[in-house]
Amino acid sequence: MAQAEHGDTVRVHCTGKFADGKVFEAFVEDQPLQFTIGEDQVVTDLEQAVVGMTTGESKTIKIVADNAYGPYRDELIFVLDRTRFPENFQPEVGQDLLIREGNDRGLQVAVIHVSESSVTLDANHPLAGEDLTIDIYLVEVV
Repeated sequence: MAQAEHGDTVRVHCTGKFADGKVFEAFVEDQPLQFTIGEDQVVTDLEQAVVGMTTGESKTIKIVADNAYGPYRDELIFVLDRTRFPENFQPEVGQDLLIREGNDRGLQVAVIHVSESSVTLDANHPLAGEDLTIDIYLVEVV
């Protein structure tokens, strides 16, 4: 059986869960997650966990927030005046937006509060501040 090594492209079934067991994402059945080990396409701890696994092997790993998507940072919450948005734009709590200033490539944010005069945005990754548990099954080394 093939053993995963640095530089290999692998396909895994994996289920990500919060500390309380609630699933936040799953790549299972006919939709495995594919990535190349060492190319920073997934969280480093997940890449490293797959190294040395053989096809058909399973394991569960725990990743602390700092090694996953980092701590939740209050300084990434900001309030914009409604006049900064197009007149016909109706923001809603939970809505994801891509904010661009000039030639910037953009910043992914979530709307967390809306008032008549302002919109509060959160630029933290949705999983920031969360310790994660990931169940991994190595489907194949490509």
